[in-house]
Amino acid sequence: MKRETPSNLKTMKRNLLYYCMILLVFFGCQSNTESQQSKEEEEVTEVVVGPEKDFVFEQNKSFAQCHASTLARMDNGQYIVSWFGGTEEKNDDVGIWISIGEPGQWSDPLEVMKIREDPHWNPVLFTKPDGSIILYFKVGKEIPTWETWYTVSKDHGKTWSEAKELVPGDRGGRGPVKNKIIVLSNGDWLAPASHEEGQWDSFVDISKDEGETWTMTPYIEMDREIFKWKGSIQPTLWESSPGQVHMLVRTGDGVIGRADSKDYGATWTPIYKTDLPNPNSGIDLVKVEDGRLVLLYNPDDKNWGDRAPLTMAVSEDNGKTWPHKWNIETGVPDDEFSYPSIVAWGNNVAAVYTWQREKVAFWHGSVDDIIEASKSN
Repeated sequence: MKRETPSNLKTMKRNLLYYCMILLVFFGCQSNTESQQSKEEEEVTEVVVGPEKDFVFEQNKSFAQCHASTLARMDNGQYIVSWFGGTEEKNDDVGIWISIGEPGQWSDPLEVMKIREDPHWNPVLFTKPDGSIILYFKVGKEIPTWETWYTVSKDHGKTWSEAKELVPGDRGGRGPVKNKIIVLSNGDWLAPASHEEGQWDSFVDISKDEGETWTMTPYIEMDREIFKWKGSIQPTLWESSPGQVHMLVRTGDGVIGRADSKDYGATWTPIYKTDLPNPNSGIDLVKVEDGRLVLLYNPDDKNWGDRAPLTMAVSEDNGKTWPHKWNIETGVPDDEFSYPSIVAWGNNVAAVYTWQREKVAFWHGSVDDIIEASKSN
């Protein structure tokens, strides 16, 4: 056996120490990386980096058509999206469906509500201040006979409570008819509502006990000599300052209507015309953190006109003017990109809408993204 010299021993010790240091650095870095990954998984991303567009699902074999989508952003940073789906609108097989996730990672569509073999309509999602999610929806053969039902999830949409009627025995639609509830500065909940039987009438439902009970306002006045078609439906609401509440409404007179309240939605001015065109198609609006408004609407000015393009518009003066406009979808006249729903956090927004009655499209980005895109129009 060869005997190691002192010089060789020193070299071996030096090499052994070097290799140990490499191993310590390697495992230390790996541990830090795993720790950082774990920390990142626990954190909720609050800032949207750049605009993003996606489909919640591809055309689905479980339903031929889908429409009237709605969304909520949950406190874990994910989205929940709902819509009605079936053979086609008004068919008895139409139920309420949901998907949960984020762009590129949506759960498979799941039918969560089918009270009976009658058509289901117009789901509306609402995130309560405590983080739980309420899903409102309509049931009935025809719109004048609608019942409003609701169900609650406390686990980010994994399970839902037994559905109940919002106002038992009431017909025609109470609570939110298409667009989201807003929580006012005084804590009241305001639900944008409307009734369709003969003429169309908008109103708001007010809850002072976090949705347990509801009181409807009188129908909001509108001059039938100015608005010559049936009237107005499907309001969308915002509060500009404490007690100062506003609504935009869908009409059949080629324009979006507006009304204003100075007493937390208890009473309203008569509905008046804005400069925004509307082809008798659904709209939605949201106020972001810095006070700007973002509106989604179809800009045709003919009753039952084109539902393409679908336009995003930004107002910086509480809805008086809308200088920044961008077509999120263009298409041709026979296309349908309609019935938007929009939510906000900070100065970020997310929206869903009907895409050709085949899919639900999703978009998110910031208000500044919309303004920047509008410069290319």
